[in-house]
Amino acid sequence: MSTLILDCDGVLADTERYGHLPAFNQTFEEFRLPVRWSEEEYGRRLLIGGGKERMASLLTPEFVAATGLPPEREQQLEQVSRWHQRKTAIYTQMVAEGKLPPRPGIARLVAATQDRGWHLAVASTSAEASVHAILEYAVGEERARRFDVVLAGDCVPHKKPAPDIYQLALERLGVPAGEAVVVEDSRNGLLSAGGAGLRCIITVTGYTAEEDFEGALMVLSSLGDPELEPIQVLANRTSARLGDYVTLEDLETCLAA
Repeated sequence: MSTLILDCDGVLADTERYGHLPAFNQTFEEFRLPVRWSEEEYGRRLLIGGGKERMASLLTPEFVAATGLPPEREQQLEQVSRWHQRKTAIYTQMVAEGKLPPRPGIARLVAATQDRGWHLAVASTSAEASVHAILEYAVGEERARRFDVVLAGDCVPHKKPAPDIYQLALERLGVPAGEAVVVEDSRNGLLSAGGAGLRCIITVTGYTAEEDFEGALMVLSSLGDPELEPIQVLANRTSARLGDYVTLEDLETCLAA
């Protein structure tokens, strides 16, 4: 059965710059940690898959000494987990307050694929509460409940660019890779999807626009919507004749590629 699998951050909404980054920095301030990530620094941290893992990257000997953290790694990671729980709560509240508008085309294409009988899934290694919050906000509670699979958090041992999350998605969905297309926003996501044998469409963000997307079927500014400005097609390696926005027929062309 035809299947659409969506990443969360950068695909459902432009969450990194306007959601996760301020939530990380507010958490650092609340815990009185001597760090604030600029937009540029956070861009570098995005190469690390997973929010807890990004926080854990702070644990240099100098940082541990400056913050009075215990010397044992296990206890340090327990503290990181507490920081991350608070960061997730801040982020979820931001979503509830409507501060992170969905990216163009998401709600429209989710409705179209569900109405056509496609399988729908989210495959993200962001915190589970964060993923569910942004999914419901992006597509509505009723549509979100109809997703066949929502994977989030620490559900796989290795995060993107490892293929684990997409391999698990295919296993849970019970579909072969040839029947699914993925929408991602980053090179790590493309590598993860490709490692699982999946076709991939890229919708870039400000953080990922300059990354290498060789191997993606399409590289687009967004999925687009009829009432918005036409999308920018940065690459199209399919026979789809893309218009002002991506259609269900374009996704079907990707499956046939």
